[in-house]
Parts: sequence; C-alpha cells; structure tokens
Amino acid sequence: MKSKYLGEGIVVAITFVAMMSVNVLANTLPINGVTSKQVSDSYPNLFAPAPTTFAIWGVIYLLLLGYVLYQAGILGKNNEKLNHEINKYFLPNMVANGVWLVTWHYGIIWLSVMVMGVILTTLIKIANLIKKNKLGVKERAFIATPMSVYFGWITVATIANITVFLVSTGWNGWGISQEAWTIAILLIGAGIGITRLLSDRRVAYGLVLIWAYYGIWTQHISVDGFGGQYPQIVRTLIFCGVLFLAAEIIVLLKKGKIMEIKKS
Repeated sequence: MKSKYLGEGIVVAITFVAMMSVNVLANTLPINGVTSKQVSDSYPNLFAPAPTTFAIWGVIYLLLLGYVLYQAGILGKNNEKLNHEINKYFLPNMVANGVWLVTWHYGIIWLSVMVMGVILTTLIKIANLIKKNKLGVKERAFIATPMSVYFGWITVATIANITVFLVSTGWNGWGISQEAWTIAILLIGAGIGITRLLSDRRVAYGLVLIWAYYGIWTQHISVDGFGGQYPQIVRTLIFCGVLFLAAEIIVLLKKGKIMEIKKS
C-alpha cells in the first residue's frame, strides 16, 4: 500500500542531501574562504572544546541519515504518523542547519545565534514529541537515538555560539573575569542539560553532554590548548562530569536498563 506521506519523505531526503552538501562545501571550498574552525579560532574563549570533539558531527549525520532512510520507508515499515509530526520540525531544522553555516562563515555572528535558536527550538519540539509517544525498537533506534544525540550536541553548541557572540561584541563581562564567567556558563549548561536528561530519560543525550564537556576539559589540560592555566575551570568540568554520570545512572535505574544488562 502506497504511503500518503511518500512525497513528504522524498522532500525530507532531498533537503537532507542539500544540507549535507552545504556542510561538505563549508570546509572544502571553503565558504567565504575560511573553514569553520578558522572562524571559531578568530573568537578565542574558554568554553571552546578541543578540535577533535567536533568529530561527533560525523556520528550525528550518520544517525540522521538512518532517520531519513527510516522515515522514507526504505528500512521497512515505519511509524508514519510520528514521522509526519517530527518532519514538521525536522525540515526547518535542516534548512536552518545549512543557513547557520553560511552566517558563521561570513562572520554574521548575531544572526548565527538567531538561526541556532531555530535549530534548538525545533529539536526541543521533536524531543517533546518523542517523549509523548510509546516507542518500539525501530523507533528508538531510528528516531529517538538520532534526535537525542543531535539535541545533546546542539544544547552545548547553542551556549558556545552565544559565547562567541559575546566575544565578537567585545563584551567585558561587567568587570567579572573570563574564568568566572566560564565557570558560571559551565554550571548553567550542566543544569539545563541534566534537567532535560532527567525529563526525557534519553541516555544518548547525556552521553553527548559528557563528550562535549570532556572536549572542553581536554582543551584546558592539553599543551596545545590552555595547558592547565585555569585550574578552577578544570575542577568545574570534572564536577559537571560527575553530575552527568550520576544523572545517567538515575536514568538507567528508572528505565530498568541495569537489570536488563545484567540479564543479557
């Protein structure tokens, strides 16, 4: 039986390919003659993670490809109704993803923050939809996991984007040291992330938060980074890491995953 959402699935697939093309061109052309890293490096701040941390984008895009194939029916029977609801937000999300890269590479940082807000908002909407639905194995694998990983990274990326914007404006932090502001931002980010993690109970979301903070920690202790110049930030990152792990354990206990792992 032909799906009534077949056309929508094709549009989503085409938009995903277009978005991925922009991502590839961003660093192969590169757009505006600069790579994404070069733009980031031009706004130094203490919240930036080690360059290797951004390898997670490869994982995110691979997982999103799985969702795109799933919602198009290529991987067999899918949850058409849920896919349709998610695609209402996933389509503008992908468009915003591509637009963000253009604003970033052209140094229009204030606009990149606004576009990032669209990316984050659509992911919040998607996470809320997922939370309201009872998911089977395929839905967890091809919907919940990809969106949770993506959402986790964008949660941190939004904070990083705002930090870069403040740096770009020459903001002096109202006289408060950059180290103190970074510690405050790290704690606020952890609070937001843990609150969402405990609400959604998505382990993948929490793992991404751990990865992001680990990347910032690596940047602070490495010789190529800050070389341990800011010990209070390093301690704060370790503290946040412990909180993330504790939250993950709580989620696992609530979902009964630990008992399932023992049985297997």
